[in-house]
Amino acid sequence: MSAGARLPGTPVPMHVIPGADGLRIAADSWGDPGAPVVLLLHGSGQTRHAWKRIGERLASAGYHAVAFDARGHGDSEWASDGQYGPDAMIGDLRCVIRAFGDKPPALVGASRGGGTSLIAIGEGRVEAMALVLVDIAPQIEMQGFGRIQEFMHQAPEGFESLDQVADAIASYQPHRRRPDTLDGLAKNVRLGGDGRYYWHWDPRSVLTLQDFTERNTRLEHSARRLRLPTLLVKGATSDVLSDAGAQSFLSTCPHAEFVNVAHAAHMVAGDRNDLFGNAVLDFIARTIPSGRH
Repeated sequence: MSAGARLPGTPVPMHVIPGADGLRIAADSWGDPGAPVVLLLHGSGQTRHAWKRIGERLASAGYHAVAFDARGHGDSEWASDGQYGPDAMIGDLRCVIRAFGDKPPALVGASRGGGTSLIAIGEGRVEAMALVLVDIAPQIEMQGFGRIQEFMHQAPEGFESLDQVADAIASYQPHRRRPDTLDGLAKNVRLGGDGRYYWHWDPRSVLTLQDFTERNTRLEHSARRLRLPTLLVKGATSDVLSDAGAQSFLSTCPHAEFVNVAHAAHMVAGDRNDLFGNAVLDFIARTIPSGRH
């Protein structure tokens, strides 16, 4: 099941992988399949396309970068049973790891994808070489969380036009310039049988307050167990991860490195892809040498 038909121009997945319970997971990859693997996990409401530029940069640096759509997002299948909690997401992550060589990867996770990565490693469900958390930590701001929920719940009846979709995105991200053309929006919506445009995600995948509370308890416990190289990347103007939330994580995980990306909000990679990419590449190159000189 999905939100509707893919719009013309939407990139076709390079790979389709059986996830947990056989759920179809869409993925793209860049680089040598024999190189060290870096898995890229997007946040709620995003898709694998958020990682394209950093994926290409990682490939150029000698890594095998893999980005995949979380269940209920993008081109991945929706869960018929409505299971979108951390355990279901971790099950899919384990399947993706097996599909791309079954060796410990580096995990780069933004927002909800970072939470999945942190719990997977902290609870011993996944073995990894390094972890990059992008604007996510156990202590986050409820106001920012609320804005995400409000955005993802809007327009359940769909949109009449792509202009309306662009207006909704611009309202959520006022610090970004509204795009001159609407072509890029094709990745964000699907065309329903009624001729209206719907967000690409399953509405059931949106975190509830109870989901959020239970998940954060697991994030706290997992953070205390981290022993692998870890980098926390924060958007300097984020309303989701505050300075206090970042410092709390760094106190819990004192060996972690920290980068505060100027002029970036919660969607760090989308706001300042250049600075974000530099930070991730520097960290990955120091912790997992690719062998390329």
